[in-house]
Amino acid sequence: MKKKTVLITGASSGIGEATARTLANAGYRVFGGVRRPEAATAITGVEFIKMDVQDEASVASAVHAVLEKAGRIDILINNAGVALVGPVEATSDAEAKALFDVNVFGVLRVVRAVLPSMRAHRSGLIVNVSSVLGFLPAPFMGLYAASKHALEGLSESLDHEVRGFGVRIVLLEPSFTQTKLDTNATLTRTVIDDYATAFAKSADAVRQQVTSAPPPDEVAKKLLAIVEGSHQLRRPADGRAKLLSVLRRFAPSGQVDKSLRRAFGLQA
Repeated sequence: MKKKTVLITGASSGIGEATARTLANAGYRVFGGVRRPEAATAITGVEFIKMDVQDEASVASAVHAVLEKAGRIDILINNAGVALVGPVEATSDAEAKALFDVNVFGVLRVVRAVLPSMRAHRSGLIVNVSSVLGFLPAPFMGLYAASKHALEGLSESLDHEVRGFGVRIVLLEPSFTQTKLDTNATLTRTVIDDYATAFAKSADAVRQQVTSAPPPDEVAKKLLAIVEGSHQLRRPADGRAKLLSVLRRFAPSGQVDKSLRRAFGLQA
C-alpha cells in the first residue's frame, strides 16, 4: 500500500517535531513546514518545506511544492502556534493581532491551500492542534485561550462543511506539555502593578505543572492514534486533558471555577 502523505506545520520543534518523527517512523511520507529549513535539525524520513503560516504566498508555495512531489496531501496537521501570557487589560491590539495571525489565521491560510486537493480526491484528514484552553480558559492566558476557542469553533463548523467531500476535522487538545511554547511564552509588554502578585503566583503554578507534564513524544503518539483510528472531533491528548474535559462538561460551574483558581495559585 502506498504511503499516505502528511504535512505538518511548525515541525521544527516541540509537538510538531515529535509528530514528524513518529509518523515517519510509522511509514508515512512526512513533509514538515518550517520557516527556516536550513536551520531545522534533520529528521530521518522527513522533508522540510519552507512555510511561514503568516504569509499566504509562502503557504501556497509550500503546499504546491508538496503536491508537486507527492501528488496529494492525505493528512494535514496544523501544529504551528504561539503563546502570549499576561493580563487581558495589559494586552495591546498589536500583541493580540499577532497571536491570532498565527493561531487562527495561520490555520485558515493552510486549510484554504490544502482543501482543494483534498476535495478533488474526496478524502482527507485535518488535525488542528488546540489546547485544553480551547474549552477551559485560564487566568493570564486570555488572548491565547480566545485564539483556541476560535480555532475550536472554526474546526467544528469546517467539519460540517467538508464531511460530504470525505474530509474530516479533528481537534487535538493537549494540557501543559514540556515544550518551548509552554516554558517560553511571550509576555505582554505592558506591566500593570496591580496584577503583579496574582500573575507571579499563576506563573509559578504553570511552571510546576509544566515540570510534571508529558513530553511532546506522548502527544505525538496520540496524534498517530488519531491518524490511524476512527474519527472523533475532540481528542484530549493526555489523562489530565481528558479529566478537565469531563469536568468542564459535567461538574458544577462553581466547583470548576474554584478548582481552576486553586490550580493557578489564586485564592479560591
